[in-house]
Amino acid sequence: MSTAAAYGVSSPDGSFEKITIERRDVAPHDVLIDIAYVGICHSDIHTARNEWGGSRYPCVPGHEITGVVAAVGTAVTKHRVGDRVGVGCMVDSCGECPPCRAGEEQHCTKGATMTYNGAVDSSVQPGGNTLGGYSTHVVVTENFVVRIPDEMGLDAAAPLLCAGITLYSPLRFWGAGPGKQVAIIGMGGLGHVGVKIAAAMGADVTVLSRSLSKQDDGKAFGASGYYATSDRETFRELRGRFDLMLNTVSANLPLDYYLRLLKMNGSLVILGLPEKPLTVSPFSLTGGRHSLAGSAIGGIAETQEMLDFCAEHKIGPEIELISADAIDDAYGRVVASDVRYRFVIDVSTM
Repeated sequence: MSTAAAYGVSSPDGSFEKITIERRDVAPHDVLIDIAYVGICHSDIHTARNEWGGSRYPCVPGHEITGVVAAVGTAVTKHRVGDRVGVGCMVDSCGECPPCRAGEEQHCTKGATMTYNGAVDSSVQPGGNTLGGYSTHVVVTENFVVRIPDEMGLDAAAPLLCAGITLYSPLRFWGAGPGKQVAIIGMGGLGHVGVKIAAAMGADVTVLSRSLSKQDDGKAFGASGYYATSDRETFRELRGRFDLMLNTVSANLPLDYYLRLLKMNGSLVILGLPEKPLTVSPFSLTGGRHSLAGSAIGGIAETQEMLDFCAEHKIGPEIELISADAIDDAYGRVVASDVRYRFVIDVSTM
């Protein structure tokens, strides 16, 4: 076993404190990563505060990890010491079920092992609870480690490991591209990356946000239209406009209003995860043969594809670097929507 410095919470209402955690020894197929940066995702906040239920403590969040390989196991073939790498939301899966064999590890029928707050054998992670990237290093099996393109800074690359793949995967699956009208609902940490990726794919992109306060940013990121959902005229003007809508908002929106904005055969895809169940009238689906769907991150191969796509198109999130002792403040600002657009922790400050 080895030890690492980390920042974690011991209860739902606790503050982040510097702690020492244990990491397993490097096994034959393992990679030891010296973490350089880790993004703050809204999922981190939900989990640290037990807003979804089932959180385990101590909780060390962080699933947008970038760093450098410090050591490799004797059987590792995909990575070498010194490589620039990243780890996203998962650190393992069964590898045998149909989704895993298809490269869709996030849908593992036995349950993928999440980077933090996952129950595992104590030989995999001392204490039996996976601990995430708010720490100085991590040990991960090589199949769940991706390469960070040389064109990307490790700081800006970090949020792509969750925010990037969360938007890239549904855009790719539902065929965003030339001739398609795509709406991004919400332009926060997830949404602003989605605007950039959808525009780079060639789609005509519209942002639907509560207000027009970020309109200039949205246009700079590649949106051709930007509308305030607080204005009822928006829902009249845009009725029947979109082939695909991606909802990045972690709140209970009036989905029936949004479904009316779809073209025939259009799809509204849920990405944000509110605490309460969503409600929708069946007539909003049957009229126009509309689909209400969901999407969760992406597989490891698709995550690498996303990183390469973003490098090719010079896409990166807008970030604000913070020190580790500012995590509590950053959480408050995320909840208050007071960040443009993604916080990234400089792990050297640990």
